[in-house]
Amino acid sequence: MSNTQITEVRQYLTFKLSEEIFGVDVAQVREILDSIKITKVPQTPDFMCGVINLRGNVVPVVDMRLKFGLEKTETTVNTCIVVVEVNLDGENLILGALVDSVQEVFELDPVDIENAPKIGSKLNTDYIKGMGKREDNFIIILNIDKVFSTEELTSVVNSNMVSEETVS
Repeated sequence: MSNTQITEVRQYLTFKLSEEIFGVDVAQVREILDSIKITKVPQTPDFMCGVINLRGNVVPVVDMRLKFGLEKTETTVNTCIVVVEVNLDGENLILGALVDSVQEVFELDPVDIENAPKIGSKLNTDYIKGMGKREDNFIIILNIDKVFSTEELTSVVNSNMVSEETVS
């Protein structure tokens, strides 16, 4: 059974969080940064690490492990920030996602992608586009636009505005 959401061969950037492999459509990836200094911003959600200066722009950075209920990311030589473009109510927001490591970019055919699992009625899996199969591994393909709720992204944007005022 193939995924009804994904109808064409697409390229995905894969990254690891703990032992799991996640994928995001490369069309939404702006760039990948080695771990750089992150400035903490007070009174932000737990999953928000802070902000970085990306060529003069203030970009919020979130710890993807914390967002998915895992323990905080420990910085290693492989830790990096995947800069993605997220759609928030028709407006694009640039966001940094702190991940354990980036794996690779590859194409995945829709026939190799199963629908997101339905895990009861109370667990929201809308942020999962599908479960890709590659060799013996599952890849959790994210709908990066739905990983964060509108309220969470609004709080990140608002803290970003406070950071820009502090920088100015």
